[in-house]
Amino acid sequence: MNFFGVMRLPRSVMFGRGQRKVIGTVAAQLGDRAFICTDTRCATDPDFRDIVANLAECGVATKVFDQTLPELPIESIRSCMKQAAAYSPRLVIGIGGGSCMDMAKVVAVLLTHGGEVRDYYGEFKVPGPVLPVISVPTTAGTGSEVTPVAVIGDTERKMGIVSPHLISHTAICDPELTLGCPPGLTAICGADALAHAIEGFTARPRQAGPELPVQSVFVGKNALSDHFELFSISCIWKSLYRAYRDGSDMEAREQMMLAALTAGCGFGVAGTAAAHALQYPVGALTHTPHGLGVAVLLPYVMEFNRPCCVKAFADIARTIQVGDANASEEELSCLAIDMLAGLLESVGIPRTLADLGLPADKQGWTAENGLSVTRVVKNNPRELDLHAMQAITKAAFSGDRASLRRT
Repeated sequence: MNFFGVMRLPRSVMFGRGQRKVIGTVAAQLGDRAFICTDTRCATDPDFRDIVANLAECGVATKVFDQTLPELPIESIRSCMKQAAAYSPRLVIGIGGGSCMDMAKVVAVLLTHGGEVRDYYGEFKVPGPVLPVISVPTTAGTGSEVTPVAVIGDTERKMGIVSPHLISHTAICDPELTLGCPPGLTAICGADALAHAIEGFTARPRQAGPELPVQSVFVGKNALSDHFELFSISCIWKSLYRAYRDGSDMEAREQMMLAALTAGCGFGVAGTAAAHALQYPVGALTHTPHGLGVAVLLPYVMEFNRPCCVKAFADIARTIQVGDANASEEELSCLAIDMLAGLLESVGIPRTLADLGLPADKQGWTAENGLSVTRVVKNNPRELDLHAMQAITKAAFSGDRASLRRT
């Protein structure tokens, strides 16, 4: 890999306990009318009410849309936009999980440039800067607070708006806001962050010419993103089970929010790969959360990719400090997969797509539709064709990870 790196980040990232208390001050610097995108769970939380009160104290009027739905159905966006357009805000605030923050990004695009959501699907379709967005995560998983992506549920497919203009103006990450996450949600979000970090760390490197960053939002594995991804993996290895087991473990909550943030910093330029491509059809069929689907698929995708990622997976094993110091990179690369698969199992992630509810007769359909997500497929470190996607899907359905070692 050439010594090449790209970073695209918010203007400000504020991380730490209590940082939510500066949201009003930050917002007031951007405008006096804020439109807030959240969901029904967050809207009833005392911390949310305190944030709205803080905004008012700082002279910022607010309008709250609290009907954001998971996986961001396009109908939900249209409903939100009706209220946002009538309010004419100066800035947009997303408070909640990834869907709430993505809703804020999409609203900012549509308020600024008009049109329909579908006008912006793909890379570089947003023509210019948008209304400033403040992103406030209340889960530790998506990294959406720092990424150039908004994922939309359009009928039976997931589509993405991908543009540097989508990156939030400010990300405010307060781990105290994650204390209310139940164990299951903590596990799913943490597993999502792990998938982001691993797929970003192993994304196919590109030819590092000077034109690459202006021609592609995702530039593949690079010297800058690697540091963020390895740091994220280390945090998750040490803290995911702790946060899952004891939601009041503040140190573990801090580490997991930091892991989600740094994974987002990395994959926001490197990209994700096959686990994400296959999750799109899996999620559509099983109606399961995005993070859960990628978590189930991740060990199988790693197994398939291992021949092209021996050194990278060995580096992961060294980062999480497993294996004998004298072990070969081949041995360490296998161990990394085994240990991370074990971590996912320890926090209740299902082992197979069958356990997730994928119908047996939809395996072929899943492989075909996963292959069609070309913006993600092209990032995979090992070449993907229909046979490869079928092999991954079949192994992930049956639980036969060993079969991929012969593929």
